[in-house]
Amino acid sequence: MKIYENLIIGGGASGLYLASLLNAKTTLILEKNAKCGLKILASGGGRCNVTNQNISPKNYLANENFIYNVLLKFNYKKTLEIFKNLNFSLEKKTQFYCKSGSQDVLNTLLNAIKCEILTNHEVTHVSKNLKNNTFEITSTKEKFYCKNLIIATGGISYKKLGATGLGYEIAKNFNLEIITPCPALVGFSVQKDEFWFKNLSGVSLDSIISVNDKFFKDKVLFTHKGISGPAVLNASLFWKKGKISINFAPKINIKNLKNSKKQVSTLMQLPKNFTKEFLHSQNLSDKPYDNFSTDEKAKFNKIFNYEFAPAGNFGFERAEITKGGISTDELSENFESKKVSNLYFIGEVLDVNGMLGGYNLHFAFASANIASQKINLNL
Repeated sequence: MKIYENLIIGGGASGLYLASLLNAKTTLILEKNAKCGLKILASGGGRCNVTNQNISPKNYLANENFIYNVLLKFNYKKTLEIFKNLNFSLEKKTQFYCKSGSQDVLNTLLNAIKCEILTNHEVTHVSKNLKNNTFEITSTKEKFYCKNLIIATGGISYKKLGATGLGYEIAKNFNLEIITPCPALVGFSVQKDEFWFKNLSGVSLDSIISVNDKFFKDKVLFTHKGISGPAVLNASLFWKKGKISINFAPKINIKNLKNSKKQVSTLMQLPKNFTKEFLHSQNLSDKPYDNFSTDEKAKFNKIFNYEFAPAGNFGFERAEITKGGISTDELSENFESKKVSNLYFIGEVLDVNGMLGGYNLHFAFASANIASQKINLNL
């Protein structure tokens, strides 16, 4: 019976990078899909934004102390060092995109790996033999054994890329706490009062969204299902239920609307179909601002602070990440289970959730790097 020193379940960003760092003579990666790194290829619109210059705990929904210590050990420069042979462009002030595309990012990781990778191997069960302190991993094709087992399976968003809840199932088998997974970085569906959003499908505009004590200034995109775009996706990470607020016209000063004979749809300098649809939703006609009554002005001014409660979101199929996952309280600072020795969890399978902009890939690399140091010490 062959016993691998390290076995990694999942050939995504965290699993691949971890494999490149391990010193063991025998390491194996088991990947469910026919190819590794499918989510890497899809990230950043195919240009893979690997990290962010503004890496900070405030950009994550996670245990504050846990994520602080992770980022303290692994900053954005260390992620860029992984791909030092590639060229990146700094876009949107803080995000690093690969100039030659996501495939080169994936190739860099694959080329750094010397271990065995088995694709089309879907794991169905994991257990631990306490007598010889080894794990038994059952796949759809055969059984494997290892000393150190690393779960890098990701979340359950993007099922078309092969995402499953395997990582959570393994954690439950070992009695680890799971924070209920739900879709995040995803658009909002709307209730009846906001059905007018659907009439604007394809229209986008700069907005500011506030949810709880967070503010997101970016594009809002109207869709046939509701509302999406970068500002909405980030807001979805921190929204649980209740109302959010959108300023649809953050660049407009209301003082500039007064003392003018022009219609508000002209003065607002927003897409006219948006302004007219908004006016219709408030039962207002398109006329000069000063011609509005006091009550009408109050209705119109909602454009600067439009409050509504989303009906829900677009679901896991449209979500970029999974919010929730394995509680970080279950892990040591090196990502090893506190209950089960030599069992590690890294990447998106954990209850560490980053905003758009490279934060989640950065955490994948950071968790792999930190875990590798402990695993290598065990050899």
